[in-house]
Amino acid sequence: MFTISVISDEISQDPARIVAVAQDFPILKGVEPRSVWDKPLPVLTDEDCRNLKQILDDAGLRIVALASPFFKCDLGNAEQHAQHLGYLRRFAEMAHLWDTLIVRGFTFWRTGPAADVWPQLLDAFEEPLRICEEEDIYLGIENEASTHIGTAAEAARLYEDLNHPRIRAIWDPANEVYAKTGERPFPEAWEKMKPWVIHVHLKDAVKDAGAPEGARTVPVGDGGYIDFPGQLRALKEMGYNGACSLETHWRMAKELDTELLNRPGGATFSEGGEEASRICLGNITEMLAELDK
Repeated sequence: MFTISVISDEISQDPARIVAVAQDFPILKGVEPRSVWDKPLPVLTDEDCRNLKQILDDAGLRIVALASPFFKCDLGNAEQHAQHLGYLRRFAEMAHLWDTLIVRGFTFWRTGPAADVWPQLLDAFEEPLRICEEEDIYLGIENEASTHIGTAAEAARLYEDLNHPRIRAIWDPANEVYAKTGERPFPEAWEKMKPWVIHVHLKDAVKDAGAPEGARTVPVGDGGYIDFPGQLRALKEMGYNGACSLETHWRMAKELDTELLNRPGGATFSEGGEEASRICLGNITEMLAELDK
């Protein structure tokens, strides 16, 4: 059976607050660091990593993956490409310090249809996959509308064309809602991602023509467009035993702007996150209880 985790800064920049929330929600067993102590992953020191792990270990929480921004940069920019390869090597070190093997990655900022840059995309992953082999980590590619690979269909084609055991899928059904050519997240898009999945994110969204991106986030389980009970049941029935990380992205006071949605992290992003995440964790607790009946 899968476990429930949370992307750290969806609750707080302070790990102590994450621990406090976990004490109130027994389903929460893991954490996926993204920004901590108002520091993004690339600048966390070894001491920061050890301190975070000790805090989480003491609370019985394990680190399930790195919510890294790898390849959220410009395709074809040699300087940025080299910088992100350096990030990946550092993320591999952090993954081993944290006893996890999964590092999240993306497919560069979208400039047009993925088909127009397909050979470039494939070439760009040659060195990262070599690093993954050397460092014994897995690169979980997440499809996101702001990047070249926005849909499950595009993602599945990428995994197939790369055809490498170190590249896998991070499935987030809400990302399919934001993609302009996205399908119904479950079951249509899910069936394309299912063979590749190594990690799952849980956030909810609905179509909204009035929203800047044509969609908006809502509390997990409240949207109705994504069949979360069906999705969770499918994960259980397939024997998925990885983690499902809450990526709240919804705030009670006001909508997060597009820049924060595309580049999440830091204190401004985390503001209001604990309250919103508590609501989502309550909903997930209820859905899991129904799943066990």
